[in-house]
Amino acid sequence: MVSHAEGDILFRENDEARYFYILLNGRVKLSVGEGGQGVYDVGQNGEAFGWSSLIGRDVYSASAACVEPTKLLVTDRQKLAKVLEQDPANGLIFIRQLAATLGNRLLETYKKISSPPKPDIS
Repeated sequence: MVSHAEGDILFRENDEARYFYILLNGRVKLSVGEGGQGVYDVGQNGEAFGWSSLIGRDVYSASAACVEPTKLLVTDRQKLAKVLEQDPANGLIFIRQLAATLGNRLLETYKKISSPPKPDIS
């Protein structure tokens, strides 16, 4: 388990994808692009991110920053891959859960980009 303070950067878009993360508590903002456009808030305990490290990508596709004090389970991608290879039945369950998580995030992204912009009340 690793603890991080609000504002800590876990990784930046295009950093080497070395670790897979599971949120134990707190909140992490995933963002893309130079302006740091938020694409997803990781806020449910047990939620996973850093998936680029597991699917053969060399770099992360987004940046991750803690938006409040956060505790994480951090796993090296090579060690996790070895564990999943040694236990194929549970490895398949893990990959299915990961695919479901990514599918849900994709649907959330579709909703965000298809919703009309909120009016500015300034």
